[in-house]
Amino acid sequence: MSIPTDPLRTCTPNSPPDAPAGLGELSVLVTGAAGFIGINLVKALAPRCRRLICYGRRAQEILSPLGLPGTECHTGETGDIDRLGPLLHGVDRVIHLASSSTPVNADWDLVTDAEQNVLTTLKLFRACLAAGVGRVVFVSSGGTVYGPGAVVPTPESAPTDPITAYGVAKVAIEKYLHVFRHLHHLDYRVLRVANPYGPYQLATKGQGIIGAFIRKALAGQPLEIWGDGSTVRDYVYIDDLTDALLRAAVHDGPGRVFNVGSGRGTTINEVTDTLEAVLGRRLERLYHPPRPVDVPVSVLDCAAAWREMGWRATTPLADGMADTLRWFTRHVTPPRASA
Repeated sequence: MSIPTDPLRTCTPNSPPDAPAGLGELSVLVTGAAGFIGINLVKALAPRCRRLICYGRRAQEILSPLGLPGTECHTGETGDIDRLGPLLHGVDRVIHLASSSTPVNADWDLVTDAEQNVLTTLKLFRACLAAGVGRVVFVSSGGTVYGPGAVVPTPESAPTDPITAYGVAKVAIEKYLHVFRHLHHLDYRVLRVANPYGPYQLATKGQGIIGAFIRKALAGQPLEIWGDGSTVRDYVYIDDLTDALLRAAVHDGPGRVFNVGSGRGTTINEVTDTLEAVLGRRLERLYHPPRPVDVPVSVLDCAAAWREMGWRATTPLADGMADTLRWFTRHVTPPRASA
């Protein structure tokens, strides 16, 4: 499915503020630049940094039509170091978003998941070191790395006990970043992101419940809910996340791992209630048995990000969902409802 481009989308409930001091001097490369987070981040970075290199699957196809001045787009796999490596020379920051799996499908083949995510990322870090990259900013998963036994809201100091291969891979990459810094002085920041949502979240890979619910609602299809709808998640609007990524690129405090979420728990049923309120109509709900990969409650304590980076989420769920719905209504043709 093609991803619709929207070069005119500039007005959102919480557009990122002016660039943090120092960002305009940096050359930045983004992996996974053509994904949901990547597209939004690239649009925020393009007018704010000195040079921007976008890399990922379908990067040229998806990002070039946005017409972002001064942006280089290169299509390729993260593991193709022969192609990616030369692009890293002269780069100050790498923001690593690329991932080939989701919390559900990562468990289907543990070896392949480790090869495609952990080993590929290690090759990237080694190439960053060889090219003299100053810092890697890695997007980890605040929803999966802590596991079901964590205190709620969960601080960064909580034990990491993931119950999915997806979470294990994220923790492993975090630990390898620590090793690369210890052995080779490669600087890094890790953002443990909650459940992001917003424009461009097509949810075609089974990840991103708000995007999936909006697509189904517009198509007249029932919303599929795993369990009884009481599962609690922390939802963060994409512009808030983008702001956190910009700040992480230039942050100079002692912390290196930060939770990024709203700090507020919302049940799946409450998400559905909010969407109904935004749409102004009732939606059919189809409940399925719960999945073993889903922890019952995941809410992040984001005090460290506020304390060190001056960041916190400011977009209410209803406002962010309304903006996401407007984008879907204008730019995505919903699939036909099944007979």
